Formats: sequence, C-alpha cells, structure tokens
Amino acid sequence: MAEVIMPKMGDAMTEGKVLRWMKHPGDTVAAGEAIAEIETDKVNVELPAEESGTLTEILAAEGATVPVGGAIAVILKPGEERAGAGTPSATERHSASGAPAPAPSTAKPPEPGAAPTPERIPPEERIKASPLARRLARERGIDLAEIQGTGPEGRITKEDVEAFLTRRAAPRAETPAPSTEDVPLTRMRQTIARRMAESKQQAPHFYVTVEILMDEALALRARLNVDLGEKVVSVNDLILKAAARALRTFPNLNGSFTGESLRRHGEMHMGFALALPEGLIVPVIRHCDRKSIPEIAREAKDLGERARTGRLHPDELQGATFTVSNLGMFDVENFIA
Repeated sequence: MAEVIMPKMGDAMTEGKVLRWMKHPGDTVAAGEAIAEIETDKVNVELPAEESGTLTEILAAEGATVPVGGAIAVILKPGEERAGAGTPSATERHSASGAPAPAPSTAKPPEPGAAPTPERIPPEERIKASPLARRLARERGIDLAEIQGTGPEGRITKEDVEAFLTRRAAPRAETPAPSTEDVPLTRMRQTIARRMAESKQQAPHFYVTVEILMDEALALRARLNVDLGEKVVSVNDLILKAAARALRTFPNLNGSFTGESLRRHGEMHMGFALALPEGLIVPVIRHCDRKSIPEIAREAKDLGERARTGRLHPDELQGATFTVSNLGMFDVENFIA
C-alpha cells in the first residue's frame, strides 16, 4: 500500500489545495499518470502517481487544503489486499474546509418525564380590544398583537385597526441594492498581496526614474525579426537582456536584503511578470546574461505559453534574482510596484 502525499513543490510551499481529482476510487493508475490537480501559491500542477496500482481511497476532498507531507489518497499495489477496515474513508481526513472532518455525534435520547403543562395567560394580560376591533381584525386576518392600542388602558379600538390597515397598504420604499461586493481572492492573489506587503515592510525601497531613447533598440529588434523570419523578439526580451548585462556591471543591484547583509547573487536569473486570469506569476529565465536575444525570446515565449495552459513546473517560477515588469504596451510611462 502506498500513500499519496501532498508534495513540496517549492522552497516556500507549506501546503497545497486539491483542485480536482482526475482518478476515482477503484480506478487503475500507472506510475507517472496524473491523478489530481494541485494548486500552490504560484501555479496549478498535475500530480502524478508514484506507484502503479488501484486508487482505493481519496483522503482529501476537492477544495481541501493539505499541509506538505499530508496523505491525500491511497494506492494499492498489484496483488495487495486492503487492510484496516477501520481506516478513514474518502474525504474523512481532509474536508473541503481544510480541517479534519468531525466525528459523528450520537444524539442522547431525552429523559422520560411528564410533558410540560402550558401556562395559562392571566385575563389581565390578554389583549384588550373592542368587539368591533376584534371583528375587523378577524375579517382582515390581522394579529391584534401587532397593533398598539390608543384607547383607555391601551385598549385597541376600531380606529386603531383601520389605521394599521392604512399603514400596511402604503407602498414601501424599495431597499436599494447593495453597492459593495466581496469578490473572493484566489490563493495566488492572496499570496501576491501578502508578499508585496512583506517586501515593503522588510526591505528598504528607493526609486529612480530615467528616460531612455529606444530608437536603436527598436531598430535592432526589427533586424533580428527579419533575420529570424518571424516576430519572435519583443521589447521585453531586449529589456531582459539589457538588465542582465547591467547587473553584471553593477552586482549590488543583483542582490537581496537579508536584514543583516546584502546578499549578492552570482548568477543572473531574470524573472518577468506575466499576468494570468487568476493572478500574476514570474517565470524565470536562468543565466540570462549568457544567452542571446533570440534564445531569451524563444524561452520567454515558451514559458508564457505553458503558463497560460497550466503546464509550468514550480521550479520554473523560483530563483529569480531580478524581475522585469513591463506595462509599456498599455502606454504607461512610469509605475511603482
């Protein structure tokens, strides 16, 4: 018997969410075959089976959040028999809320005893109303308890009932539709918000803006695309290459703040921000300073296409030493992220 566990797909990953099961109890699975789709902080990944056999139990329901190393399913190898009839059945260990499912409670039967005797309402506490008021209320289906009497000692009169009918018949002002709406955030967007806030709190920030004439860069791009016979190279690819070369000249910029020191990174691993419907991700082009512009362009295009179809591996989203975020295609001249 082999337990399928929530894998650690990144240094920062502590838990994952089961988005959907691609196999069901009783299905035969082969080693390497995708059995579930897992959502991490950065990307959705198909989880392959590590063993061949039969999927006998699902221990984490779709939508459940499970810590790294937690069991989410059970696979029986060929020839094995299921043991332990008392083990938790499907979805018992992890519910969609992420918490273990509660054990069923046994209702305690009520103790035998005499049925309570209903209390009699004293005559002085009964609703006081005139006969005409009672008849009118009965004919119109009105509960006298809803009417405030104006007669002696709070007695309800015919006029009180008629006034109540008038108020009830008056058109009520329509309640305006709520002007606010709570839109649930995806796990990715929650992570983006948390990490951006942490970055602002934990590292000093300093902003410099310089205008650069891109005429020669755009001319280079046009020549490269003609030579390649296709529109492969983008402006963003040129920026990635230029930034990587600049980082080699100014190594302090290719560093990260640890609180006690500036950690310089010897490799130029360039990340580029990519917007997806569910949030922003940063694929990484490694050793960007050693690659040609066409190589960078092809790799960026491949990473982008696989990101949009959910086929990126978590390792391809880690290790960036510098990130380029480009909004120039939206006529944005300057922004701070």
